[in-house]
Amino acid sequence: MKIALASDHGGFELKNGLRDYLSDEGYEVVDLGTESGESVDYPVYGKKCAEYVVSGQADKGIVVCGTGIGIGIAANKVHGARCAVVASETHAFFAKNHNDANLIALGERTTELEDAKLYVDTWLQTKFDGGERHARRVKLLDDM
Repeated sequence: MKIALASDHGGFELKNGLRDYLSDEGYEVVDLGTESGESVDYPVYGKKCAEYVVSGQADKGIVVCGTGIGIGIAANKVHGARCAVVASETHAFFAKNHNDANLIALGERTTELEDAKLYVDTWLQTKFDGGERHARRVKLLDDM
């Protein structure tokens, strides 16, 4: 599975920690930046990662900023992106199981690396329920 990662300066360290972890776990990881802790605009990186996933260049995407909120909003501006802000294992499970999220957003200021690893593992290992009501709702999202 190929996973794209992107962050702004506020998520740079957490992104790098997740990049290394996912690579060690055997995933193919594409780091779309940023390359330092210097101030950058999160919408650029949220959009870049979402476009990478929606175009099929990666199977999933993870975006990181200070809280996950801004970069997640940016990712969701890309048609076909379903990015969920994840702040717990429960969020990670339902993001995939009910919403078939193809990206998740995390916050470096709100999430320790060990917790982020758990959330990412939960999201990646959870299957989409695919039942009629969830599939119908995901289609409604995709048709927006």
